[in-house]
Amino acid sequence: MKPSASSKTIWAWSLYDFANSAFTTLIVTFVYATFFAKGIAPDENTGTELWSTGITISALLVAFLSPFLGAVADKGGYRKRFLGITTIVCILASAALYFPQQGQIYFALTIFVIANVAFEMANVFYNAFLPDIAPLEKIGRISGYGWALGYAGGLLCMVAGLFFFVQPDPPLLGLDASSSQHIRATNLLVAAWFAIFSIPMFLVVKDRKVASPDSAKVILKGAWQDLVRVFNDVKRFRQVFRLLLARLIYNDGLVTVFGFGGIYAADIFDFTVNEIIIFGIGLNLAAGLGAWVFGFMDDRLGGKPTILVSLVGLSVAALIAVFTTSVTWFWVAGLGVGLLAGPNQSASRSLLGRFTPPKHENEFYGFFAFSGKFTAFLGPFLLGKLTVMFGSMRAGIAVVIALFLIGGILLFRVDEKEGIEASGRS
Repeated sequence: MKPSASSKTIWAWSLYDFANSAFTTLIVTFVYATFFAKGIAPDENTGTELWSTGITISALLVAFLSPFLGAVADKGGYRKRFLGITTIVCILASAALYFPQQGQIYFALTIFVIANVAFEMANVFYNAFLPDIAPLEKIGRISGYGWALGYAGGLLCMVAGLFFFVQPDPPLLGLDASSSQHIRATNLLVAAWFAIFSIPMFLVVKDRKVASPDSAKVILKGAWQDLVRVFNDVKRFRQVFRLLLARLIYNDGLVTVFGFGGIYAADIFDFTVNEIIIFGIGLNLAAGLGAWVFGFMDDRLGGKPTILVSLVGLSVAALIAVFTTSVTWFWVAGLGVGLLAGPNQSASRSLLGRFTPPKHENEFYGFFAFSGKFTAFLGPFLLGKLTVMFGSMRAGIAVVIALFLIGGILLFRVDEKEGIEASGRS
């Protein structure tokens, strides 16, 4: 039987993307990442290397936690409960990022790692709802709706941060610009945004019930056994294995771009925080449009062609960003990344949904998160080291081009038709 859900459920599910994208947009990519490198760390190159360390630690923790907690969620019927816990932790940690000030490097990084791990783990459980609510023939566009609405959320939160906190001079609400309170307060905005707009997900979207949940000890033991079984299943479902292997590489390029895009603009092109936010607004507009339009391409042509097109475009955009000295061409590159990053992520999520056997969504999306994070330290690590080695972020950011190209080559081996037939969803 094909999964189906009301439009109300689909919109409530998609609104969670609208809610949580404020975190990636303002904290991970644009505002807080730049503030950390320029306002907390002693200098921008050191800040870039330290920020890469924070992202690396986050990625490794998510890589090791996500498959196991995904198995626990499936075994005990805890998907929605775990989503709630990780969402609350991310919201509280986001708010706590208001407090670190200049020189408090490890205080800031510790809070960021907690927030980022909670955010990524929440996405494991959130993504696992997709195959339950989306009919197979519409899974690409529904995934695309979520990503598009997510970019809209990030965009609107960014606009609110720009006009209510960053831009006013003197700052509103009595905030002190000399201690960067107006910049740090954007973290409070993110926390409030995430909290408010995630509520429909918990009120409307229903979780699959487990007939008779076992004790915690039995569930943990069973989850470990299931984890071993699912690892073997992933290997047995060879198209899933090939997809995850390709994503292991190309997603690392996206992680690197998202983690350092704002810092790169500030370091190489001397963007101010105000200019970075405007840049981020432009990228989110392009990304929302791309995720929505390519969602239809995903359903019509398939997830694999959609991802391949996005990787070619992302490689070209990254190449321009590395070599251009023109702010105009950097904007072109940035908008290109925005236009294609959303379709890449959305089509990857929906393609796994097509390949996932019923009742194993959390487990497989746990490995999906694992594939997105297991080597996700590599891009940021190399970027940080190459930046210090060559004294320029241009050398560091060039690593993403290789990651996109290698991931694309590996993706060629994926047979989408065979993967759908093997899942039993056809």
